[in-house]
Amino acid sequence: MPLKWTAVVVATVAVSLCVTANILVDVLSTRQVPDVVNLFAVATAAVTTVIAVMAEFYQRVDDRLSAMSEFLVVRLTELGDRAGDRNSGFVEGYLLGQGQDGRPFGPNDDGSVVPLGFRSGRRAMTGSDD
Repeated sequence: MPLKWTAVVVATVAVSLCVTANILVDVLSTRQVPDVVNLFAVATAAVTTVIAVMAEFYQRVDDRLSAMSEFLVVRLTELGDRAGDRNSGFVEGYLLGQGQDGRPFGPNDDGSVVPLGFRSGRRAMTGSDD
């Protein structure tokens, strides 16, 4: 923020000094202010105006990015809380389904593995990929 206002003050001072010098020299003498002095004042005012505009732009972009990041953090926290509730219910249900001895099956289930049977028959070849 100080950069923006410093640039505005410098631009204002440069323009006012240039205008004052031109008026005083015109009124008090027959000479003119050298073109170099006028060009320097105009260049200084232009550069500091650009600096002030860029400082304001940077501040606005920074504020928007901060607001968006805060919104994203709040939203992700909210989604995490909802997903966490669902997952905790799943885990609790899983743990409640455990038997007395800690096995994942019921107390009367022997837990034996039964292989799937062989599929008989052939698939017809149609000439295209399935």
